[in-house]
Amino acid sequence: MVLNLKELEVQNPVAIELLNKLETKTATIGVVGLGYVGLPLAVEKAKAGYNVIGFDIQEKRTEMVNQGINYIGDVVDEELADLVKSGKLIATTDYSRIKDVDAVAICVPTPLDTYKQPDISYVVNSAKEIAKYIHKGMLVVLESTTYPGTTEEVLKPILEESGLVCGEDFFLAYSPERVDPGNKQYNTKNTPKVVGGVTPTCTLVASTMYRNVLEGDVHEVSSPKVAEMEKILENTFRNINIALANEMAILCHKMGIDVWEVIDAAATKPYGFMPFYPGPGLGGHCIPIDPWYLTWKAREYNYHTRLIEIAGEINDSMPDFVVQRCIEILNEHGKALKGSNILVLGVAYKKDIDDYRESPVLPILTKLTKAGANWTVVDPHVKEFKWNGKLVETKDLHEVDIEEADLVLITTNHSAFDFEMVAEKAKLIFDTRNSLRELKISSKYNKL
Repeated sequence: MVLNLKELEVQNPVAIELLNKLETKTATIGVVGLGYVGLPLAVEKAKAGYNVIGFDIQEKRTEMVNQGINYIGDVVDEELADLVKSGKLIATTDYSRIKDVDAVAICVPTPLDTYKQPDISYVVNSAKEIAKYIHKGMLVVLESTTYPGTTEEVLKPILEESGLVCGEDFFLAYSPERVDPGNKQYNTKNTPKVVGGVTPTCTLVASTMYRNVLEGDVHEVSSPKVAEMEKILENTFRNINIALANEMAILCHKMGIDVWEVIDAAATKPYGFMPFYPGPGLGGHCIPIDPWYLTWKAREYNYHTRLIEIAGEINDSMPDFVVQRCIEILNEHGKALKGSNILVLGVAYKKDIDDYRESPVLPILTKLTKAGANWTVVDPHVKEFKWNGKLVETKDLHEVDIEEADLVLITTNHSAFDFEMVAEKAKLIFDTRNSLRELKISSKYNKL
């Protein structure tokens, strides 16, 4: 049960003081990690009227923020510049400034290691830095996606090494980030927020902060573990359903059935079906990674998450399927993949964004190279990308490149692509995103 203010006044004057600061916008708020999650959150908190300090270990990022230069697609350039100019938002690599904040959100990466096991070193290191400067009456919220138990089993002991007691002297909660880059309808400000504190007081304090910043509903849950599990469920749900769509695509290809038409037909049912679509594989820092956090944690309870792991295997195999289809398409027209020129449209993992983290296009390029193909990547949102330890520049889409390509491989359906020109000029097309569905194209067009 969440405590009301009258109960808190008797039981915890420290919480009352912090709540008053949050309500009156006199609190200073810190955000650790100024990436795709942290910078939009820092901007929203500053827009809400708080003084915000952003922390990052990358000096280049902090310098860009302090110059009002935006590097995240979901942040409005002018808003960032105005907030910096007004002094509401500053950035630093100096973690001793943690002592100046009343609340801090941790928004750092949680990748997997080479064995698909959680790497929470960024979270641990952030917690250790905060623990050096934590003070009485401070709120700490972890937003990074992680396995259930991280907040209470990892963060809480580190922070309590300061001698302060969680729930009495400082307040700790988990509130999972919900960021969908490129989404025109939902963003940091209007997406509902889930909050779970270590104690009811922690939940109330954290919820109060978010309610004063965001327009979306704030949904309180009973513990950090519930909030941590909820986040993994969200992304596991998508992972498994995309795997089903991918498996259907493979089977439909073998049976000579258009999987996109099948999905459109199924989507006419007003209940019991939600459309998910196949593609060249999963990308981004959430859906391909987060389910493995649960798989890893489940071993502690002697449980094998079979469905999750099978879904991961299916999605991970899609780059192989894409390259195999390239081989088949070229063979049908008397051409070998070896020595062919492949024009790859898109390296970003999804439409109209510049993020290529975990992009399935990267393993596709590796497999094309091993097969002896020559490839060029076009992406209006990604000017260069790291592949196999080197930096590769992308090109703009030109008619001559389309005409000279033996096969145009569409891996990202960016709005900026002139698909009519592609349809007209390409010798052969393999469209993994159903990008050309509205165009009437000859037999040179192949869908996933």
